[in-house]
Amino acid sequence: MKNLVIILFCILCFSCGKKENGNETSSSEIAQDTTQQIKVADKEPVVEKNIQTGDTIVMNVKNEKGLFIAEGNLNSATSKVYIKFKNENSANLKAKIILPEGGNIRFNQIIAPDKSSDGPFGMDVEKKLDQKGNYLLIIGHSQMAENPYVGKFEVQLEM
Repeated sequence: MKNLVIILFCILCFSCGKKENGNETSSSEIAQDTTQQIKVADKEPVVEKNIQTGDTIVMNVKNEKGLFIAEGNLNSATSKVYIKFKNENSANLKAKIILPEGGNIRFNQIIAPDKSSDGPFGMDVEKKLDQKGNYLLIIGHSQMAENPYVGKFEVQLEM
């Protein structure tokens, strides 16, 4: 009986031991691969875009025409998209939502730096921005119409 317990214990110890994997790479090989990827990336021109992260698009980059342009996406998990932008001085905001096909989407609200708000609007907004600071535009479904929109859209801001 003692021999059987000892044999089972030995089998258990050997089976629980770490196995070495022949596919392991050293840190110097990883560093060389990363360096090569960086060199390849350096050769390509970097194009900055305003990208939706989660439910927010931060408008930091203007195109050659002086417009802030970004592509957004509304789905069942993201029923509202928040557009953040900064107003440096008094300006007129012209904002537009462009859909690939018709849909039930609009600018629901604009929130000023002092937390005052205005809205709802349609797919176009023209508004005088009197305050300096960070503004927030909220895009979502129109609650007054049927069939909520799901899909991609483009938003353009001009100041």
